[in-house]
Amino acid sequence: MSQSKANKLWGGRFADGPAALLEAINASIGFDQRLYPADIAGSKAHAAMLAAQGIISSEDETAIQEGLDTILQEIESGRFVFSAALEDIHMNVEARLAELIGPVAGRLHTARSRNDQVATDFRLWVRNAIDGFNEALKELQAALLDQAETHADAIMPGFTHLQSAQPVTFGHHMLAYVAMFGRDRARMRDARARVNESPLGAAALAGTSFPIDRKATALALGFDRPMENSVDAVSARDFALEFLAACAICATHLSRLAEEIVIWSSVQFRFVSLSDSFSTGSSIMPQKRNPDAAELVRAKTGRIVGALTGLSIVMKGLPLAYSKDMQEDKEPVFDAADSLSLCVQAMSRMIREMTVHTDNLLAAASAGHATATDLADWLARKLGMPFRDAHHVTGALVKMAEDAGGDLADLSLAQMRSIEPRMTEAVFDILTVQYSVASRTSFGGTAPKNVRAAIRAAREKL
Repeated sequence: MSQSKANKLWGGRFADGPAALLEAINASIGFDQRLYPADIAGSKAHAAMLAAQGIISSEDETAIQEGLDTILQEIESGRFVFSAALEDIHMNVEARLAELIGPVAGRLHTARSRNDQVATDFRLWVRNAIDGFNEALKELQAALLDQAETHADAIMPGFTHLQSAQPVTFGHHMLAYVAMFGRDRARMRDARARVNESPLGAAALAGTSFPIDRKATALALGFDRPMENSVDAVSARDFALEFLAACAICATHLSRLAEEIVIWSSVQFRFVSLSDSFSTGSSIMPQKRNPDAAELVRAKTGRIVGALTGLSIVMKGLPLAYSKDMQEDKEPVFDAADSLSLCVQAMSRMIREMTVHTDNLLAAASAGHATATDLADWLARKLGMPFRDAHHVTGALVKMAEDAGGDLADLSLAQMRSIEPRMTEAVFDILTVQYSVASRTSFGGTAPKNVRAAIRAAREKL
């Protein structure tokens, strides 16, 4: 079934309107209405440029600017009525502008297409999202640094393969995530530089014959420069893909931290406890204390990575320049940004309110022969053994300790000498986790003095 008349904004070529099903699949106002601040800002900059170039009169510009200001107030106050029949945010705004100021509204679209308009709006939105993530991730880093500083001396097991490997400090472990999220912020900043070029003025794909000033509109909207190629300007969505890639990597880091929180808060580990604000109970098991918030942070990584995959597949086969397929770019970006924003905020609060059980950390660090590497290093350093020989001797001592049901430090000197006769009493000085962490003073190592210096350096960066 068709509508009784063609669309007023683009229907000159058509005798009849689109079918209801086409309208349903074509309309994007249900999700792209959130672009309204960018859309109105872009239109205001475009109108100002048109007047400055003598393409429209100053009187027409004044009417357009006042009408756009009215529309902005209507949307922000909740009085604006969005229409699916008008497809998208651009046509909804333009139609309302025509209601407010009459035929003059039609002059706003001079030297502009919805193709360059939507690309401009989308870049402005992504740029704003990136700026928001920079601040949110900085807050998460600050929360991690506070925990690192409080627990710079707290000894915990460091893991490889989720097996006890060498002791580290809890502060050092927290700093690993500070570094990760620092790189996420850097990736966002790098992406922002490529986002921050203006497509406005590229029109449909070929530019325009009107004497526009693209540098003026780029400057007015805070872009670094106009995009150099009009075809690229309307057809590029790599800025959205790059943003999603940065989001996916950041979400992966959040998921790793969330996974550790899930493990650490279990009764088998008891390394940390989450606050009541970020724990839930069970409908049947009264003793349960579930880390649901951490689990959901871990799970939402799937939809964020999925958004990147989905948009990559949309774009992979598109010829230049614009195709309607690109309408599918916004929902995954919006959803990924919303999900990541929620996850970063939740993780910041979880980390700030998390209780660290240092006694349990120390007990776990002291088990599992965590000082075996220190013993091998001592054999190489003090007895002059090749490290591979020292590694072999240490492995034999570990097996002896395991067979005896104890740890390396529980072996007697006589037992050790049965494997390596040159052993001395001095070996017991290095078989403590305290010695182990204190000795790791190489740059980036876990020694508490290193950790405190790294915290100071990280705070300066923030």
